[in-house]
Amino acid sequence: MRRGIAAAVLATAIAVSASACGSSGSTATGSTANAGPVTITWWDTSDATNEAPTYKALVAQFEQANPSVKVNYVSVPFADAQTKFTTAAAAGKGAPDVMRSDVGWLPGFAQQGYLVPLDGTPAAAEQSSFESQLIQQATYQGKLYGVPEVTDTLALMYNKSLFAKAGITSAPTTWDQLKADSALVKQKAGVDGFAFNPSSYYAMPFLYGEGTDMVDVAGKKLEFNSAAAIKGITTLKDLVTSPGVAKLDTTANGYANIMDAFGSGKVASIIQGPWETTNVFKGASFADKSNLGLAAVPAGSAGKAGAPIGGHNLIAYAGSDAAHQAAAEKFIAFMTSAASQITIATKNATLPTRTDAYTAAVTANPGIAGFQAVLKAGVPRPAISQYSSLYGPFGTELTKILSGQESVQAGLSNTTVQAQKLLPDYAAQ
Repeated sequence: MRRGIAAAVLATAIAVSASACGSSGSTATGSTANAGPVTITWWDTSDATNEAPTYKALVAQFEQANPSVKVNYVSVPFADAQTKFTTAAAAGKGAPDVMRSDVGWLPGFAQQGYLVPLDGTPAAAEQSSFESQLIQQATYQGKLYGVPEVTDTLALMYNKSLFAKAGITSAPTTWDQLKADSALVKQKAGVDGFAFNPSSYYAMPFLYGEGTDMVDVAGKKLEFNSAAAIKGITTLKDLVTSPGVAKLDTTANGYANIMDAFGSGKVASIIQGPWETTNVFKGASFADKSNLGLAAVPAGSAGKAGAPIGGHNLIAYAGSDAAHQAAAEKFIAFMTSAASQITIATKNATLPTRTDAYTAAVTANPGIAGFQAVLKAGVPRPAISQYSSLYGPFGTELTKILSGQESVQAGLSNTTVQAQKLLPDYAAQ
């Protein structure tokens, strides 16, 4: 399978190809003299209502600028995309030439041989313009298998006016400071100072703050039972049971309840990602957008703040023929260019993945500007295919720990037992 095609070869390949991509199921027809444009299929997993219109408009721009390539745009629900792509790629039929993939899916797809390495191809020609940790997260076993399209991380969101009522002039930088500030907000402003979403993803900063993660890939160890992890989750449990912190909401509507409380000014701070900034600005407390404060998540005893990096990469299917892969690479380069990312950011309020896309027009959005400042605290996910699956057992036990159903030690031990089923070659602490 070819790995890179220079511009001249790309043009030749597109000109002589009449075959459709594997996802369309069609085959070449007619002679090369009568060949039409190459048609590639792109599965877009963005929100079909709020985000997809921007991507559809960019597809039209690409086709206008590249008449030898047509794009079959397919909106695929995010919840179905991973399984749907795996099924199609395994069968060798029906997979798209390009897909918008969650960063957590890439290692598994690459491990199974479903993706084309993009090193040295037109898709990765401007690799140096991207945030380094995002390129790291798009790499598997030393090869680049995706180009970052949008990114996200977690930050401390806070209500500046409520903090000011409590006499707090700056965001807390440690969990102990957040605990103290929450009690002060309750006392002075009469509302809860902090609310926590009891999900494993939102608990990751408490592990990173102690210098650990769910796994140690280099040592092939599960870290849930490590002293650092126990300390981090103990810190979290102490925080959510402290004065001034909202009662833990483990109901099915818990997430929405927390967001409503924050938007209406009933809670002064939360840990949240940029995907919620648009909704936050609709809240009564943030009609004046400048009232939203954004800061890096507080640090743990290791002295360093850390938050998980999420987002999406554009990936190319290894089962497509050379001409379609060449066209796919050209399309990926266009969709991840600075110009396209500026358009996506301004229209969809998402975070660009390359530094040159943070223009004045983009950072005029205070949510984007605020999250750009905390991206440096982002921690890439380890490049193992099972990593994202660990959030499940960790989340189940975390809820029990935080609601007092089991101790921190017991809950993390139970998590380890379940995690070993996913990573049987990893040793427990």
